[in-house]
Amino acid sequence: MDSSAHLTPTHSHRGRWLALIAALAVFALGVHGPITQWAGYHQFADVRPWGLLPHAANVLSNLPFAVVGVWALWRLANQPGMLAWRLFAAAITLTAIGSSVYHWQPDNVGLVIDRLPIAWACATLLCAFLAERVDTRWANARSLVLAVLVSSLAVAWWAVGEAHGQGDLRPYVFVQFLPMLLIPAALVMNMQAVSPRALPASAWWAALALYGLAKALEAADHTVLEVLGFISGHSLKHLLAAGTAGWLLRAAVLSCGNRR
Repeated sequence: MDSSAHLTPTHSHRGRWLALIAALAVFALGVHGPITQWAGYHQFADVRPWGLLPHAANVLSNLPFAVVGVWALWRLANQPGMLAWRLFAAAITLTAIGSSVYHWQPDNVGLVIDRLPIAWACATLLCAFLAERVDTRWANARSLVLAVLVSSLAVAWWAVGEAHGQGDLRPYVFVQFLPMLLIPAALVMNMQAVSPRALPASAWWAALALYGLAKALEAADHTVLEVLGFISGHSLKHLLAAGTAGWLLRAAVLSCGNRR
């Protein structure tokens, strides 16, 4: 059956509202002007080595991404209609590698390796959500390839510009934060599922709260280390972000009735 049959007039109408929100975000970023990477971006609070491992806490705190991603890839293997979630799981696994490479020796080259899988994770996660709540065609191969391509270009835009002293983070900011705009907007509009494997709204709300807390801890990197002494805000951000991904991927696995 054509997946477009799942798209009711109400969903089509609300989908246009989501498109308007995305367009307004693009407009706001255009009016704002270039967003440059601030000085001292690579200066994280916790630089303590463990033996030969530099910046140990920020490197090792990426391991949960690999655990979550590999687990989800195994549990979702051969599950029909779950391509978006498998790509999200793959992106989360690659995030463990990219972020570890970057934090081993923080610089702009490593940051590109770090940001690419993060951008892919944001893009594929948004596609998975839109396929659940707007139109199942968001999770087909063509849509997902386009989403990965656009998110890759967003990172490349900054990297090329930064290499010439004119780095602009606006496309990357758009890719990273668009899910934080569209997902709660759709939930507030009470958009009902168009997919039988849709995650419950509670799973999405919990994930948004966890990720919001993770970003707050990231912003308070130095303060958290000063207060706690043993771990920094950025390391905690890694752990919470991995937990957020794990929460959603577990919900996706349960939606398949996959309990092996």
